[in-house]
Amino acid sequence: FFNDTATTEICALSLRCALPSSPSARGCEECLKIGSPWVHLRICRTCGHVGCCDSSPHKHATKHFHHTKHPIIEGYDPPEGWGWCYVDEVMLDLGDRTTPQNGPIPRFV
Repeated sequence: FFNDTATTEICALSLRCALPSSPSARGCEECLKIGSPWVHLRICRTCGHVGCCDSSPHKHATKHFHHTKHPIIEGYDPPEGWGWCYVDEVMLDLGDRTTPQNGPIPRFV
């Protein structure tokens, strides 16, 4: 876990989501369906849903959290080694526990 004052508290939810999930798509699921661009991708550590970040027009990763309450996402394009817990609002250092990609991810922005 990141070791600074803002993230010294260990997120208990991260222990449940310690293993990566299989990615649901090679890009933001919803953006691919509607032909919309994204900036960065996030993957849900609970179910593998791939959604776009909050800098993207539709913010599908955050919408996925609000709809499902799955708490942990991972930076995913490429795997960046960090996670975010929506519930505890802390960043997580995933180290070598990142989710592998299933082939190249298209970039839109």
